[in-house]
Amino acid sequence: MKSKKKWLATGLSLVLAFSLAACSGGDKEKSSSEGGNEKVELNFWAFGATGYEDLVKEYEEQNPNVTIKFKSSETAEHHDALFTALSAGSGAPDIAMLEVDQLDRFKAAQDRFNNLYDLGAKDVQDQYLDWKWDTAENVDGDFLIGLPTDIGPKALYYRTDLFEEAGLPTEPAEVEALISSPEAFKEAGIKLTEKTGKPFVDSIEMAYRALMDPATETYLNPDGELILDKEGSTVKKAYDYAVELHEAGIVGKYTMWSPEWASAVNTGDFAAELGAGWLKGYLEENAPDATGKFRVATLPAEFAANWGGSFISIPSETENAQEAYDFIEWLVSPENQLKSSQSHGLFPSAPSVYDMEEFTANEDQFFGGQVTAEVFAKAAKDINGVAYRGEKFFPIHQRVLDALSNVQNGGDPEEEWKAAVKDAKDLIAR
Repeated sequence: MKSKKKWLATGLSLVLAFSLAACSGGDKEKSSSEGGNEKVELNFWAFGATGYEDLVKEYEEQNPNVTIKFKSSETAEHHDALFTALSAGSGAPDIAMLEVDQLDRFKAAQDRFNNLYDLGAKDVQDQYLDWKWDTAENVDGDFLIGLPTDIGPKALYYRTDLFEEAGLPTEPAEVEALISSPEAFKEAGIKLTEKTGKPFVDSIEMAYRALMDPATETYLNPDGELILDKEGSTVKKAYDYAVELHEAGIVGKYTMWSPEWASAVNTGDFAAELGAGWLKGYLEENAPDATGKFRVATLPAEFAANWGGSFISIPSETENAQEAYDFIEWLVSPENQLKSSQSHGLFPSAPSVYDMEEFTANEDQFFGGQVTAEVFAKAAKDINGVAYRGEKFFPIHQRVLDALSNVQNGGDPEEEWKAAVKDAKDLIAR
């Protein structure tokens, strides 16, 4: 689940030295009579376009004793407001979404959340992808901060017209075989650019993320120590690969979500995008001239990665933890993940959905009738996990991207790398 604004969240300051406060999580109405259902009001904070407001209404109809106040904000605004409320010890909602890139920030303050294992989460653990579930656990594996919602398995979005012009295959299975390794991916890109004069991939950032996103460790370890410059660093390997693709002449200079990038997607000014499942909805809505010209293929195993997705948590302030849990367990059930996929393109983290007829029979006309869900389902199962992010992930990440941008503009790759590492060390030292 992503859109332009939803995925421009920035790294924000983490101050976790606060004491646990047992405060009310907003307005709640509880009046019970012996033998009757308690009336419960729950506040639910979310972000982005999820369609959860419709599922909230459905749940309220099925559970007339429960009222859910639903509020949705932009990604950064949502997480800022939640962090502020948790820090203050009052004003947090009963239920809150947590975006995966923000997750470590809140896991560091797990005393501010209910442990979902205490509320029944073990009973549904086997319904979700292991790597997705494990991402929400603490290091010891005995605390679960959130139930899984959507995920962002990556695949190759490619233009069949440009592949055909270059004499390359256009059927997804053939393209998958064509790009079966990082080296094969580069060779395919060279052929396409030589024949068409257009970049293979849109940007050096996407070239970098090809190996960066699958990494099980990135810039920092859970102790906050810098590891991007250690011997054999996956970050350095990803950096070098991006430089290699640039030097091969197959990388464009488009910035994702910019007007120039959007125009290029629509008109076919570059051939391929390494994108997550949520990008499909963006293309369908914003690239009308490209209808029928895109297909999706599975990426090489070395590129298999997740980009995006969320969890739903229950802050410890709530006075209705079990009622909140009962709702979120229902909300993220396989049946409701199917509904969210159909209505808002949220790719399910419950693999049983991948076998449901309503899921597998969904042909995408924008993609020439291809059932793209099958490609992303395969990609989802190939993901190894999500690396630790931490407080200073985003500023360090941006510094590496700046170094790569400088390389595209004539900078020396090794000098730029050394400068980025120095800046990262300075950031950690502050």
